Amino acid sequence: MKNNQDLGLLLLRIALGVVFIVHGWMKWQNMEGTIQFFSSLGLPAMLAYIVAAIELLGGLAILFGLWHRLAGWLLAAVMLGAIITVKGSKGFVGGYELDFVLLLVAAALAMMHPGKYLVIKKSRD
Repeated sequence: MKNNQDLGLLLLRIALGVVFIVHGWMKWQNMEGTIQFFSSLGLPAMLAYIVAAIELLGGLAILFGLWHRLAGWLLAAVMLGAIITVKGSKGFVGGYELDFVLLLVAAALAMMHPGKYLVIKKSRD
């Protein structure tokens, strides 16, 4: 197959976007449980809303290639927080390996242009 960086970026955006959209949506669908989980970690309830919003809206932004830099850094920050507060103590394998991959893919996408396959065409930055 021909070298196509734009298609590769689209595939990465789809993968990352869908994962975060689903996780963000799940948090909103069970916000009471999400708040209880955050509280069990000693985190404020407001943070549950913030994380759910970042995951859902950030996932949509990455998927559509809009505001991808901000969304990528916010999603990377959420994953870093998840590693530090929840998954880090479990070790890499069976612990934070997926969060690590999501963090790095989000950061990588934040550092690149979103590719030419966008819902709304905009100039490359």
